[in-house]
Parts: sequence; structure tokens; C-alpha cells
Amino acid sequence: MSEFLAELIGTMILIIFGGGVVAGVVLKDSKAEGSGWVVITIAWGLAVTMGIYAIGGSTGAHINPAVTLGLASIGDFPWAKVPLYISAQMIGAFIGAGVVFLNYLPHWRKTKDQGAKKGVFCTDPAVRSPFSNLVTEMIGTFVLMMGILFIGANEFTEGLNPLIVGALIVAIGMSLGGTTGYAINPARDLAPRIAHAVLPIPGKGGSDWGYAWIPVVGPILGGVYGALFYQAVFTQEFSLAFWALSAIVAVIFVGAANAELKKGRTIGNQVEGKVS
Repeated sequence: MSEFLAELIGTMILIIFGGGVVAGVVLKDSKAEGSGWVVITIAWGLAVTMGIYAIGGSTGAHINPAVTLGLASIGDFPWAKVPLYISAQMIGAFIGAGVVFLNYLPHWRKTKDQGAKKGVFCTDPAVRSPFSNLVTEMIGTFVLMMGILFIGANEFTEGLNPLIVGALIVAIGMSLGGTTGYAINPARDLAPRIAHAVLPIPGKGGSDWGYAWIPVVGPILGGVYGALFYQAVFTQEFSLAFWALSAIVAVIFVGAANAELKKGRTIGNQVEGKVS
């Protein structure tokens, strides 16, 4: 199997299971309707596990542009192959979203909530605050990239690694995902968002393109920084890219914290004014 086809299939499997569980939980009259966040996080972990098992022997199963870029940034993957892998991941995610659409055909018209329909395909924040939402996606993908490198540095029984990576996805979802829905994968969010925009979903509403950059930029920054951080701290290989990205990350984090503190002070002053 070619590397392009392998990454396409692996990412397609990821979205079929991942998008499929969200559809089952949020769409009306599904037997899984209302089963909740725990079901979603476990199924996403299994989705990653199945995607890795499917193609791990062919490509190492990146199934995520942030992982591809992170590995390339520390020399563990050739830059020349990056466009091939990312294009395959995007196409696979789009096809996977189409399969989910077909699987739940009668449920789209029964579901009136436009946000629920969009949520099957892509993420949105629980509290919309772009700077903070960007930070969340960066942290989640940083943890993902570090976890992948930790797992790779340890000896496991042959075939167990995909299960451990799947468990890592579950942990990220349960611990950090409640803020933005933990895209932590640009292809997982952007390609299905495009599918949402073009598929004939009854009463679907908009695709929220104003937010779409966050689950792309955040995971890329977090994934690349996670790889560079691992290389710097655990192998003592400090690079100019590590120091430059450290400065960028620090500016983003401080900016987000200041923005939220300013909002908090504004709300506090308004409350005090009303009380007075």
C-alpha cells in the first residue's frame, strides 16, 4: 500500500468512528442519543487506535498534520513527504465525514439543532474566547505530541502501542477537551468542516468559518512545540526553532491570560456598580 493511500485510509477510519460517535450522541432519535461526553472520549480514543492498527505498518500512522509537522520539525520525518501526508489526511478526513453523513441519513432532518449537526463534523468552544481557545488547542496537542514521543521511547509488547496512544486520546479528551472539544488535529476539524459546508444536510446552518482557524493553528503550534520541547528537554538538543517558538508560545499564553483577567475585572466592576 502506498503511503498516500495508507494515511488516507487511516484518517478516514479515525473520522468514521470519531465523527460517528458524536453523531450517535447528539442527533435526534439515535439509540445512543444523550449518552454523553464519556462515550465520546472513549470512542475517539478507540478511533485513533483503529486508525493506527490499520496503517501503522505502512506509514507509522500519523493521521494528523500536527504529528507529521512535529516529527518533521525534529528530523524524525522528511520534510519532502509532509505535503503528501497532509493532503492524504485531509482527503481521508473528508471522505470519513461523508461516510458519517450517509450512515445517519434519516437523523439529519429529525434534528433541529444546527449546532448539534455541525458538532458531528467539527469543533466549537464551550466559551468563545479566541485567544484562550487557541491556548487550549495548543496545550492539548502539545500533550499529544509529547505523549507519542514518550510512548515511542518505551518498550511495549508488540502491537500494544496503538492501545496506549488511544488511551492518551481518552485522557486528553476527559482532562482537557471540555473547553473546545479537543480537535488536536487540523485534518480532523478542517476537512469535515468543509464536508459540512458542501454536503446537503437538511437545516444545517453555517460552518462557523470565523472559528475554523483556531483548531488548525493551535494544533500545529502545539504539535511542533511539543516535539521541539521533547527534543530539547529529554535529549538535550536545543535548536533556534525551539527558542523562537518558546517565545511565541509565551506571548500567546500571557496574552490569553491578560485578556481573560481583563474580562474578569470588567465583569467584577459591572457587578459592583449594580450593587452600589
